[in-house]
Amino acid sequence: MKRKVASLVLAATLALTGAGVAVARTILFVGNSFTYGHGSPVRRYHPERVMDLNGEGVGGVPALFKTFADQAGLDWQVSLETAGGQDLAFHLERRGQRIDRAWDVVVLQGFSTLDAANPGDPTKHVVAARALADMMLRANPRVSVRLVSTWPRADLAYRPGSPWSGKPVAALAETVAQANRLAAEGNARFGAALPVGAAWLRAIEAGVADPNPYDGITFDKIDLWTWDHYHASTEGYYLEALVEFGAITGVDPRTLGARERAAEDLGMNPQAAVRLQQIAAETLGLAGAPAPAPVRKR
Repeated sequence: MKRKVASLVLAATLALTGAGVAVARTILFVGNSFTYGHGSPVRRYHPERVMDLNGEGVGGVPALFKTFADQAGLDWQVSLETAGGQDLAFHLERRGQRIDRAWDVVVLQGFSTLDAANPGDPTKHVVAARALADMMLRANPRVSVRLVSTWPRADLAYRPGSPWSGKPVAALAETVAQANRLAAEGNARFGAALPVGAAWLRAIEAGVADPNPYDGITFDKIDLWTWDHYHASTEGYYLEALVEFGAITGVDPRTLGARERAAEDLGMNPQAAVRLQQIAAETLGLAGAPAPAPVRKR
């Protein structure tokens, strides 16, 4: 009788834990230079930790995500398909066969102004996002598709000649976020958008990040943009990865702590890493003290 009870308990335990082992989850990042980390060492950060479907040796934000997951004791198989300067329509039309397979999570990052030919127009972005989501849904009916609401571009806000010139730095980020809301409206196949732009703006409002790189960087503030004031700096991509990691896995970014491995590898100030972890957590609505630190894999 005792043996029978023990067997039933074991069977129930295995059913709850996935046969006693952590089941690896798959995630695909589809995007452009904002995904692969142009203008910073993030671009070539540990490409062996991820699968670059284009074979270009990119690590990028996906490799940061993988590094965070490993430290948290989570088993994620991370893949990416990126092309600089391209929108979601490009990936649908030119790379569709390469990415059309079953994934648990798919992260879609569109062009920074939605449409290079018609900046700010959401039409092409919305159509492509929905078509990509449909494709992913056919391969896996349980897939979660997440659109990235990207950061503002200082070059477009502070230099003349763009639709956002002279407007608040938040304007472009809000344009992209609105387009993502439009794409997801009434479509259950989309999970909540990943609020990267909101995190950048929170960092600026909180006095953690400098709002305008064209007038110099204020002492003790982080420059989230790289040299072109368009792409992100190492710290900017780090914040992007923190937000995406926390939103997708449910792990509080603050649990990564001052000795977080990717920040150490990239030569970041530990205090800056902690401040950005805090900003990511606040953006994701995590209040109070962080949960106990995750299991570390160093």
